[in-house]
Amino acid sequence: MQKILNYINGQLIEPVSKSYLGNPDPSTGEVYSLCPDSDAADVESAVAAAKAAFNQWSNTPSEKRTRIMTRIAELIESNLDTFAKAETIDQGKPLWLSKNGEIPRAVSNMRFFGTAIEHFASEAHPMGDHAINYTLRTPIGVVGCISPWNLPLYLFTWKIAPAIAAGNCVVAKPSEVTPMTAFLLSEICIEAGLPAGVLNIVHGLGVKVGSAITAHPEIKAISFTGGTKTGEEIARIAAPMFKKLSLELGGKNPNIIFADCDFEKMLDETVRSSFLNQGEICLCGSRIFIERPLYEKFKIAFINKVKAELIVGDPLDAATKTGAIVSKIHFEKVLSYIELAKQEGGNVLCGGNAVKPEGRCNKGWFIEPTVIEGLSYNCRTNQEEIFGPVVTLTPFDTEEEVLMMANSTQYGLASTIWTENLTRAHRMAAQIKAGIIWINCWLLRDLRTPFGGVKSSGVGREGGWEALRFFTEAKNVCIKL
Repeated sequence: MQKILNYINGQLIEPVSKSYLGNPDPSTGEVYSLCPDSDAADVESAVAAAKAAFNQWSNTPSEKRTRIMTRIAELIESNLDTFAKAETIDQGKPLWLSKNGEIPRAVSNMRFFGTAIEHFASEAHPMGDHAINYTLRTPIGVVGCISPWNLPLYLFTWKIAPAIAAGNCVVAKPSEVTPMTAFLLSEICIEAGLPAGVLNIVHGLGVKVGSAITAHPEIKAISFTGGTKTGEEIARIAAPMFKKLSLELGGKNPNIIFADCDFEKMLDETVRSSFLNQGEICLCGSRIFIERPLYEKFKIAFINKVKAELIVGDPLDAATKTGAIVSKIHFEKVLSYIELAKQEGGNVLCGGNAVKPEGRCNKGWFIEPTVIEGLSYNCRTNQEEIFGPVVTLTPFDTEEEVLMMANSTQYGLASTIWTENLTRAHRMAAQIKAGIIWINCWLLRDLRTPFGGVKSSGVGREGGWEALRFFTEAKNVCIKL
């Protein structure tokens, strides 16, 4: 059985405790590898390595950092099939999605931030003819990056790439639920010649490793993506220590469909935005609001399309569109919300059941794509993040009504609007309380744009210059002429 190792000071090493966690394949339910059960001692070693490497790395010319990061991107790309299969076995997503989405995006993250740092500029502010101010942006030092299980390598590189590009040294924790591709990345970093200590990857549980990273006094900034409750705990610990925080948390995103939309385009994208990656994407539109004149037509077409196209099965099978739920705990959580929806008066239009595929996956954790109607906008099913293949349908009559329902949750990450009325699109976008608004599209991402949410969906922004600014400190220099 493969044993995953920590990556500390440029070496692959066992955890100090020599203890390991079983890492199951969600499509079979069977443990197939072992993940380090690291603790504060491992984090301490990683911080020491990062501190020792910081002076040299922070003073490494940006063009050399670019070369190393570009090399990492090239090596991931040349090992695409290996990374994609590892991601699928670890997380449960279909192999085609890993090959065409997750791993290519990780490559893009490394390449984008690796090259962006060469174009990162600061500001100057002349004061007439008697003084000038200019801004220096310097790396923070040792920073902590904690990433989730739903898009493992994609979101892991989304954090570490801008951090190391900006000249910081990183202590990173991938999710213990999906550690494999972060381990493979460790091997790539060694091959690419990344100096020892620049990136340190410590595997293990959040209560041990994540907490130790958050509380360590030498770690000056934390970038975290994950659940809102965990984000609250990180903020509680880090805020009194005056650490910089970037928290990308939960979502309960509205998908608002007006009767004048391009119906076929909307239908295709709504199926995708509802159930891609088994609905385990923080940006999925789990609350679908449909203007009443279109409601019945949409409902029939949507259900028929979901039933016909979203084949549930072995993630390694090319025909599979919906893979396995990431873990048994999450599998049981999603099923419990489907039962809650029934108790709250919801009518399950399709799905709603666990699935046992034939063959090697008959003990895996699979759930049918589930569509529910008849629920009030403010019930628990419509207010709490489920993070699975479950969506609700709700009709609306006016813009005012749908805005009220869309904005009713504690979350504010993303929203999708479908309309051919440009004035309405702008009007709605301005009033929806979310950090990202997609109009007539979904998950169309430009890495230069700010990414993040409002309310309980987090604080701060990632992406583009926002990420590089987060991982640097601004210093004003004033010179009297």
